[in-house]
Amino acid sequence: MTMQRISVIGAGAWGTALGVLAQRAGCETLLWVRRAEQAAELARDRENTTYLPGIALDPAIRIETDLGCALDADAVLYAQPAQHFRGFCHKAAPLWKGAALVITAKGIECETGALLNEIAAEALAAAPTIILSGPSFAAEAARGLPTAVALAGDRPDLVEALMNALAHGAFRPYGSDDPIGVEVAGAIKNVLAIACGIVVGRGLGENARAALITRGTAEVARLALAKGGRAETLMGLAGIGDLILTATSLKSRNTSLGFDLGQGKLLADILASRRSIAEGVTTAAAVSTLAARIGVDMPISFAVNRILKDASSIDDEIRGLLSRPLKHES
Repeated sequence: MTMQRISVIGAGAWGTALGVLAQRAGCETLLWVRRAEQAAELARDRENTTYLPGIALDPAIRIETDLGCALDADAVLYAQPAQHFRGFCHKAAPLWKGAALVITAKGIECETGALLNEIAAEALAAAPTIILSGPSFAAEAARGLPTAVALAGDRPDLVEALMNALAHGAFRPYGSDDPIGVEVAGAIKNVLAIACGIVVGRGLGENARAALITRGTAEVARLALAKGGRAETLMGLAGIGDLILTATSLKSRNTSLGFDLGQGKLLADILASRRSIAEGVTTAAAVSTLAARIGVDMPISFAVNRILKDASSIDDEIRGLLSRPLKHES
């Protein structure tokens, strides 16, 4: 099996980077853009000056606004925000032409607490689904710097085909057969990154951030297991790899948002000043709902959700976490 024709849904930073990477790997690549004016700009300038400046788009990358045309591919890479995924599935279902669906967004649906692969199984059942996740700042990947990601699915033939199709130069996909674990890890690391940003912005020190990353990983593992994933996946690229990258750099949209909260800024003002989306904001609410419903203890994630609703509670939430009963680590 070969994957020669790749379509990317969404022309934000990561979608544009994926299009660049697929084309460099020798794939026939299409980048689907929602807004006609943005499509015209990309076609004219051959650069995404808004979301991925400084990266040239090869003339071979086709820019398209027709969804039906975009779905005529071997693999369709979804790179729009997680909260738009169900809408995409409903629009794509009657037009689907047999492609593999690769979910590259990281999040949990806010209204239902559903993982994106669960939404795909319900709303786009004709599409075999693979999860792409891992430590991958879009600009670095697009510049050709070493980047490794996980490709996870229950169809080994499709995972292998996509690994071979996308691998090129310093971009290295690794296969996994635990899509649930990979997806849960990718979603919740954004919530934990907000928490780490708050810790740094509040001046609580590196010891606190390291402890938070470690205990946060335990939370992710509990939820992954409850949903049918595997704890060992959290030790891989999509787990600790992505969390370390996101939670230790202010280049991360989620960590920088947390930092601003920790400095005393209001969430509404932070969001109003940005064009890009910090997925951890909606995921915090979604994972809190999901974890409470299935009985998984996630105190850090719960605290982040409460802080996002009321930033004045930061100090109270920190005291609450530090006053929890002592327990054994394992």
